[in-house]
Amino acid sequence: ELCVGDFVVATVDAVQRQATALHHSATHLMHAALRQILGTHVTQKGSLVDSQRLRFDFSHFEPVTPEQLDAVERLVNAQIRGNVAVETTIMAPEEAIAAGAMALFGEKYGDRVRVLRMGDFSTELCGGTHVQRVGDIGLFKIVAESGVAAGVRRIEAVTGERALDYIAALQDRAKQAAALVKGDRDNFPDKVRQLVE
Repeated sequence: ELCVGDFVVATVDAVQRQATALHHSATHLMHAALRQILGTHVTQKGSLVDSQRLRFDFSHFEPVTPEQLDAVERLVNAQIRGNVAVETTIMAPEEAIAAGAMALFGEKYGDRVRVLRMGDFSTELCGGTHVQRVGDIGLFKIVAESGVAAGVRRIEAVTGERALDYIAALQDRAKQAAALVKGDRDNFPDKVRQLVE
């Protein structure tokens, strides 16, 4: 219990905060990549960012194809490998918009806003926690795409350690499937196909 007059020490879980920052910065990169691959009609309709994953809802009129998802993932990972510095600037909202910053849906902005720039690839208004360089994200992996409402799609993805965990789990499932059909990682899809036929 807390009582008036108690002294407390507030601390930040550094590991959790860093994992959240990776997912948050990757969300900005993915938003820019979606606009490049799908078109400039793509705008954010909602998002959730935490230490485990990112979830991004956006305007789009049809399911995103596997080829488009692959292109988005590759484009984001190319930016990560480019490792540009993440720059933040405080300015008036009008200046920020004139400088090309994307303002988010339904947001109310004060007299001064924080502009987050990742090279020439992404510029948005944002007050959240972010990486210092985009290379800090390490790896970006899309794990799901779905529809959530008419004209709104959702992408879920993981970064950093979570992305490595996801890939390791995929490899483990592939290994198990290969063992079940007495195959190896290279030939088990053919063995499964033969079994189904």
